[in-house]
Amino acid sequence: MNIHEYQGKSILQVYGVPVQEGFIAENAEQAKVVAEELQKKFGTEIFVIKAQIHAGGRGKGGGVKIARSPAEAADVASRMIGMTLVTHQTGPAGKIVHKVLVAQDVYYKGESDIREFYMSILLDRKKAKYVIMYSTEGGMDIEEVADKNPGAIFTEEIDPGVGLQDFQLRTIAFNLGLKGKAFKEMLSFVKGMWDAYISSDASLMEINPLLKTSDDRILAVDCKVTLDDNSLFRHPELAAMRDLNEEDPTEVEATDNNLNYVKLDGDVGCMVNGAGLAMATMDLIQLSGGRPANFLDVGGGANARTVESGFRIILKDPNVKAILVNIFGGIVRCDRVAAGIVEAYKTIGNISVPVIVRLQGTNADEAKELIEASGLKVIAATTFTDAAAKVRNALN
Repeated sequence: MNIHEYQGKSILQVYGVPVQEGFIAENAEQAKVVAEELQKKFGTEIFVIKAQIHAGGRGKGGGVKIARSPAEAADVASRMIGMTLVTHQTGPAGKIVHKVLVAQDVYYKGESDIREFYMSILLDRKKAKYVIMYSTEGGMDIEEVADKNPGAIFTEEIDPGVGLQDFQLRTIAFNLGLKGKAFKEMLSFVKGMWDAYISSDASLMEINPLLKTSDDRILAVDCKVTLDDNSLFRHPELAAMRDLNEEDPTEVEATDNNLNYVKLDGDVGCMVNGAGLAMATMDLIQLSGGRPANFLDVGGGANARTVESGFRIILKDPNVKAILVNIFGGIVRCDRVAAGIVEAYKTIGNISVPVIVRLQGTNADEAKELIEASGLKVIAATTFTDAAAKVRNALN
């Protein structure tokens, strides 16, 4: 689950990590009030207005602006809230901005010796270790840094059984070229960031830029956090941060129906049980000349209701020209899936695209009888090769 910048910063603050101060605003008047409060608290005359969407590249897309008075902050916010922000991560459709973060100026106009770094913590699944990735080149895409100046990127691997060690903190601060107060503050910053990452069960925590101010303070100017969905049951306060406005409505509906669904840009909808079979099925679709329109896993507890819901979700995509149902009955029973297909045809009405069905495994014979008795116009397949050929025929 992705969360907004201001929410990620609130997690960091719980663990004593210094951040660029700011407050959220959902309209121009709130933005003005926030700017006035920041002015009283920090004496700042410059304010940063940041669109809050789940995507990077906001500055290049016009989602980060400077205001030089509370009145100007209100004006900037009024134009930013409601706009469709397009960045390299949103795709051409962009995302609608529903709220902005009004933040203090931490670059201290007219002062020198400011440096921007990059830092992230993530999991290396192959090595079964955590990795702190950091760079002296902050404030820009890390992919661009890796391409143009790979020597500026450093990593520290952390054994989960041991945790982050003091010598690693010192190595990070040293590689970033820090000394004195900034060196000490970086040690504290990285330790706090590590504690926030582990305690929140995050899968990614990224700060770009990580700022060394002109007076040697270390601050998180931005914050991107991805939380592990599987851990949210023990973090109700983090689960409450979910913003449905930032998610695909179809994927939200799928989650509500206990379906694992990811929308893709192809023309063949697929419904399977199990992630491994899903990947193989998508390869099958590609090899047949089509392109998968989605990943949809009905899981081991599939029944008529979940299968019907899966059909409804797939058919909401206007690009779908055919549907492939590929079920191996291990835990799930094929007759339950067949009952769901029959029920979907009855309740949804006319399904205008060809439906290819391959049901093998537990109660496959009973499933075949159910579908045959229903009189439905489905295309039966028995093997992967057979299914691929019938998908190809359905598309032509």
